[in-house]
Amino acid sequence: MKQNHIVLRSPSTISRNTLLGPSNLPTADASMGAPLLVEIEHIERQQVHALTEKRDVLAVAPSIPMKLIAPLEATATPAAEDVTWGVKAVGADTSPFSGKGITVAVLDTGIDANHPAFAGVEIIEKDFTGEGNGDQHGHGTHCAGTIFGRTTGSQRIGVATGVSKALIGKVLGQNGGSSESIVKAIQWAVDNGANVISMSLGIDFPGLVNDLVTQGYPSELATSRALEGYRANVQLFDRVASLLRAQNAFGQASVIIAAAGNESRRDVNPDFEITVSPPAISEGIISVAALGQGEQGLTVAYFSNTGANISGPGMNITSAKPGGGFQDMSGTSMATPHVAGVAALWAEQIKSVGILTPLSLTSRLVGSATLQGLQTGLDPFDIGIGLVRAPQA
Repeated sequence: MKQNHIVLRSPSTISRNTLLGPSNLPTADASMGAPLLVEIEHIERQQVHALTEKRDVLAVAPSIPMKLIAPLEATATPAAEDVTWGVKAVGADTSPFSGKGITVAVLDTGIDANHPAFAGVEIIEKDFTGEGNGDQHGHGTHCAGTIFGRTTGSQRIGVATGVSKALIGKVLGQNGGSSESIVKAIQWAVDNGANVISMSLGIDFPGLVNDLVTQGYPSELATSRALEGYRANVQLFDRVASLLRAQNAFGQASVIIAAAGNESRRDVNPDFEITVSPPAISEGIISVAALGQGEQGLTVAYFSNTGANISGPGMNITSAKPGGGFQDMSGTSMATPHVAGVAALWAEQIKSVGILTPLSLTSRLVGSATLQGLQTGLDPFDIGIGLVRAPQA
């Protein structure tokens, strides 16, 4: 049975040793052209092996369902403030940087580009779902508002309010999306100059199993094939992130920041912790856990998946709502745009004193993390290296 497969090719002909890992990826040179070469081939599973034997092929993975990392309802209404608590927590309100000159990409459910919070921002939209631009869900608008939303009325919701160009890839529609559309959107974002790519989505493993069962596979075989596709897609995103790092020495620096997932249930059982979901778990992608406000400082959100790289504010977050106004949401989906916004601030800071590279941006972003303001005794595996912080000088 034929199926769409994502084929990641190297911009230059190199040894298949790249399949062994990121350290074997090519060193960029000025002749290598586009940083990502993504193709979609409709082939039989038996043809995959021959395809991977080609010297320029870095990864092959079946296109599988992707879904929104659905937000949770806010557990409390945030107190009305001129600056949202998350913006304050990461220190964006006291930073001398605003993200000026930095291009961000949000790969999500789209955006309400007419919301007052986005006034003055050059918004470039591209639909990968076939539904058309816009945001029927509200998730993408909320995330974009946290990254670069302007002060509306008397309330500041955005971390990087100086960002003037945003790439909005609508990759999740009413029926979800696919890894095929996500990789295409990453390629589109990089080709259009994205320095920071924010994603709050994950692999829909149950949906993949159900699709295969519907196609006539026995449940055991469907589960086996789904696991095979799951692993191949994790490796695919590994390669994508690694190739971006290798290529960006001669182009704009691009980093990918993704939500860890909301499947943990510490409110049911403290040991009910789920590890980071793909694609955030892939090497080279910065995974984000969620923090909330507690009586004795910030604490890990009960739903936040464990094993993330870094943390951001993710509970009871106020941001933009389609049609105007604001709404409150909770989730690692809300923590991720806080980290993406801070990444834009660090990118501006680095550019002001030197050359912006993926390594310098990742190092500053992760190195900025702090445990100050967090409750004592938190499991480091739950919060990563700590709360992301904006540059202060």
